[in-house]
Amino acid sequence: MAVCVGGLQYCQYSQKKISLITLLSDLVFIQGYDDDIYLLAVGNFPNTVSGLMQWALSTVQICCSEVRLSVNPDKTGLVAFTRKRKLQGFFEPRFFGVKLSFLGSVKYLGVILDSQLTWREYVEVKVKKAHNLLWACRRAFGTGWGLRPKVVYWLYIAIVRQTLTFASLVWWPGCQTASSKKKLSKVQRLARLGITGAIRTTPAGAMEALIGLPPCWNW
Repeated sequence: MAVCVGGLQYCQYSQKKISLITLLSDLVFIQGYDDDIYLLAVGNFPNTVSGLMQWALSTVQICCSEVRLSVNPDKTGLVAFTRKRKLQGFFEPRFFGVKLSFLGSVKYLGVILDSQLTWREYVEVKVKKAHNLLWACRRAFGTGWGLRPKVVYWLYIAIVRQTLTFASLVWWPGCQTASSKKKLSKVQRLARLGITGAIRTTPAGAMEALIGLPPCWNW
């Protein structure tokens, strides 16, 4: 089970974050970046995990109160990473008087983590963003006009593909399914057509071999 705490605003946040890591690191994994804190409690029994998370949240609340840190509980997300449908014995922890309810997914450092770590939602978001970037670049070239193929190739490699592969070291298992491969291949198909100026019925393998682009899931 994991909790993402967001919206910490105070000048002494960095010092207090160090003390929190010292207090919680033995039982609960804690990581902080900017004004966000990520808490991860691991266990075999739901009641044990929820108890650890409640203790961690209470510790964070006490530390924040000591230095007058303001925290918005509405920006706090609770996700249980498990394949079980029912968590018997689990109780929802409270944070600053607000009971935290389960969310299907949570976003941390730009990466969407779903409860079963299937990465489907994150792949869909990245594919949509890559499509938007490609269509924005499409205004600068066409089949027989605009930017040279070498420049279009650079745009795809340097901008679109870098955006698409952000944090791929974490979510790469999600692109091994047939549905994810199909979505990713549609993005590269638009790039191939833009680079080569070929007609839509041109085989994908031939275009990839011509311009030296491996399939998306082999990056």
